[in-house]
Amino acid sequence: ALAHEKMDQFEKIRPILLALHRSACLRHDEFCQAVILNALVRGLLQGNFIEAAYKLVSKTNFPENASNNQFCRYLYYTGRIQAVQLDYTDAYTKLMQSMRKAPATCGVGFRRSVQQLAILVQLLMGELPLRSMFQGPGISGYLDPYLRLTHAVRRGHLDEFNRVLAQNAQRFKHDKTYTLAIRLSQNVVKTGLRQINISYSRISIKDVTAKLQLESERSTEFVIAKAIKDGVIEATIDHENKWMCSKQVADIYSTDDPQKAFHRRIAFCLDVHNEAIKAMMYPPDAHKSQKPQSKPDSETKSDEELAKEIEDVLEDDPPI
Repeated sequence: ALAHEKMDQFEKIRPILLALHRSACLRHDEFCQAVILNALVRGLLQGNFIEAAYKLVSKTNFPENASNNQFCRYLYYTGRIQAVQLDYTDAYTKLMQSMRKAPATCGVGFRRSVQQLAILVQLLMGELPLRSMFQGPGISGYLDPYLRLTHAVRRGHLDEFNRVLAQNAQRFKHDKTYTLAIRLSQNVVKTGLRQINISYSRISIKDVTAKLQLESERSTEFVIAKAIKDGVIEATIDHENKWMCSKQVADIYSTDDPQKAFHRRIAFCLDVHNEAIKAMMYPPDAHKSQKPQSKPDSETKSDEELAKEIEDVLEDDPPI
């Protein structure tokens, strides 16, 4: 499969892999199921057949007793599919699970791929990745383009974001993350709007256009209206005077944001607990109750039975 993928001829071997996967399912060969399924999904993703990969993953079940390395690969592939299909929350969860389960002493290339995809997905969710995501053995320096992209998103500078994206376009295309990086432009605009909303109680739309470096005041007005509707900023638009008036920032503890944060943490802990239970190994007959060991007949017989046996023995012996 890897040889056909390198020669850009994966379509020739795809029917063979599908037939092998069907045979492995009929034989209940879980090891072969995991390996062949990962090979199929990888080949489809390399050919940018995202919809076909999604249908394959949704209509098949990954075996529970597969090896840890195969499960890490499967989590990475499914997270990549969900990221392209805008399901960022589930994609980030799958990528974090893959990163935790991946070997810590080897597989540096795999960890790089997972981390660079997780950074973009976290940025698309409106969050900023931790500094530790860009550090580690074999990773420091390799993720510099993603670090510069994160700085541009955090500052809300659209010009800097476009410059970083243009300078590292070939790198993002090689990593198959260029499509996700382009989507971050909307997040840059939202971040800039959020900073303006906090800094100014009232500002003209013309000044907002200049700060965000947008095309026209009309497009800026549309962007502000959409941000207000999505709950990104708390503000109103004065269409007559061409102003954006910011509302007083509410206390975050009066909203349901803390509840959502605790819910995410509790769900994460429950997932870790369930995975730990599934990973525990038990003896094959641990659920069966052990039968009590049979005691010798001499210990189970009562005193009356022993006395009766002695009398029978004495009666059978002839007198001397």
